[in-house]
Amino acid sequence: MRGLVQRVERASVDVVDGGVATTVGEIGAGLCVLVGVTHRDDEAAADRLADKVWHLRVLDDAAGVMNESLAQRHEAGMLGEVLVVSQFTLYGDTGTGRRPSWVDAARPADAEPLVERVVARLAGHGARVATGRFRAQMRVEIVNDGPVTLLVET
Repeated sequence: MRGLVQRVERASVDVVDGGVATTVGEIGAGLCVLVGVTHRDDEAAADRLADKVWHLRVLDDAAGVMNESLAQRHEAGMLGEVLVVSQFTLYGDTGTGRRPSWVDAARPADAEPLVERVVARLAGHGARVATGRFRAQMRVEIVNDGPVTLLVET
């Protein structure tokens, strides 16, 4: 399982249907996580990804140093916000040719419950979690803070 984690000042996701965009999730300052699932992933991998995101120390402390996690902020009584968006293209293989291969991406029926598990686990930790809509045409808008972008794999 892969999570492309971006520290953001704000982020939102719109679903586009018939040319009309509707906002389905948005957050203020926090983390935007694009989640990709492959065939060998299971519930344990989803839990590990959520826990890694929750404890990832990429938020600025009082001195402006990247030293705090969502977990630490939660313990201090601050709200941690996360936007989770499914992203099968994180498993695109560009090793040969010009067109990516999607063979490593899990089928939607297998991937959706695992992305939902990541969301549920983060919410269970205490995060306010917003999401996109699985299998929909989406537009993700972020204001990357830093910029900070990390690839987390389980």
